[in-house]
Amino acid sequence: MTKTFNTRLVFKTLGALLVIEAFFMAVPTVVSWMYEEPDMEVFLLSTVVTLVSGLIGMIIGRKAERHVGEREGYLIVAVVWLMFSFFGMMPYYFSGAIPDFTNAYFETISGFTTTGATILTDIESLTHGCLLWRAMTQWLGGMGIIVLSLAILPMFGLGGMQLYAAEVTGLSYEKLSPRIADTAKRMWGLYIFLTLIEALMLWGFGMDFFDSVCHSLSTISTGGFSTKNQSIAYYASPAIQYTIIFFMFVSGINFALLYYIILRKPEKLLHDEETHWYVVAVLLATVILTFGLLIQSADWTWSGGEKSFRTSLFTTVATITSTAYIVTDYTQWYPLLWVIVFFLMFTGACAGSTSGGIKWVRLAIFIKNGVGEFKRRIHPNAIIPVKMNGKPVTTQTINNVMAFLTFYIFVIIISILAFCALGVDFDESIGATVGAIGNVGPGIGQYGPAGNYATFPIAGKWIMAGVMLIGRLEIFTVLLLFSPALWKK
Repeated sequence: MTKTFNTRLVFKTLGALLVIEAFFMAVPTVVSWMYEEPDMEVFLLSTVVTLVSGLIGMIIGRKAERHVGEREGYLIVAVVWLMFSFFGMMPYYFSGAIPDFTNAYFETISGFTTTGATILTDIESLTHGCLLWRAMTQWLGGMGIIVLSLAILPMFGLGGMQLYAAEVTGLSYEKLSPRIADTAKRMWGLYIFLTLIEALMLWGFGMDFFDSVCHSLSTISTGGFSTKNQSIAYYASPAIQYTIIFFMFVSGINFALLYYIILRKPEKLLHDEETHWYVVAVLLATVILTFGLLIQSADWTWSGGEKSFRTSLFTTVATITSTAYIVTDYTQWYPLLWVIVFFLMFTGACAGSTSGGIKWVRLAIFIKNGVGEFKRRIHPNAIIPVKMNGKPVTTQTINNVMAFLTFYIFVIIISILAFCALGVDFDESIGATVGAIGNVGPGIGQYGPAGNYATFPIAGKWIMAGVMLIGRLEIFTVLLLFSPALWKK
């Protein structure tokens, strides 16, 4: 028997989410008013339109049943990113900051998915309101729109495990409390705390207060939108760069494990195997890149060594956490060095973090399963389980990893073929695809760290927007919507 689809609940939930977006959109509206900028009226209009649309959705669904099924959960989680991007692009589009509809939508969904790919050629020409909203889209998308909303939705009579399970990335999610709303509140509490601390530190080290807030929003979300055309390369201060490195690195760790530090249970983090893989990958890549840059620059002085180390560490952490910040054009390095950076675009950081990519827990299981399979060939009768954190990994989890990697590669291949068909060079098609699905942002060539996607084909931008969303929701949430079995349940 087919269960009735709860349409009213979908309208009510999406309406409530739009009300939340309108609340956050009001912040850059006030900032625009404070700086007496001409787009204040556009921000105000966009806020009102978003708020009214949300209220209409809530009115339509006012008599909805509170139960959130799997179908409703997956649909809401997928649609909310598209919906937020549509309403979120209005300030750019109607103010003339980004007068092209495709470009405005591309910039906005790149923000909400924390990809950091941009079509802007002169970022510094934007108003304070647009710059702040640009950073806020990444901040909202970082921890997850749904995770934020679950802390607030109960006051609308909404909430549910299905939304949380569909939104939280990685192989599994960890509840910090028996109640999902309490878990969401604690995760966002930590998220806000880290954002405030970084903003104050950047301000203390000499960054302008407004810029420190924007960069803190983009760092903790591992998004990478900057207020400067040169990104972080604009700031020559080692203190500022090391501060951003630290918070990017921290944001690449599972936030549930970070919260255990506050609970005075650091062993949860210290003994986590995925974190070990992540740390080793950062250290190994940094060491290789540092020596490569020292050889390339031939500057073996203390200052030269420190700069090479800082540049290597920044690039490594920014790439592995899928933060689109730039301090140098790594495509100008020796081929081996930027190929290492390119590899980091695939890996991502830890599950449960704000980063994109495959995630190290999957890579660890994939590698261990491969090694185990090799040993089984030598010892056919031996029982060699795959273990993570000392516990055997179930066959279902291993199959999940293999399926994920298969679909991940499949989406990459299809996207590369599509971009090549649109006239994009092969290497640049690869870079754009990996940058989109890994939510990394910069790719290769003219779409690399020194460029942008302004000249990317229009159809290609819409494909990239879809790939960004697939990468942000980790493939299955999107693909399940096209599964007849889900809708027949």
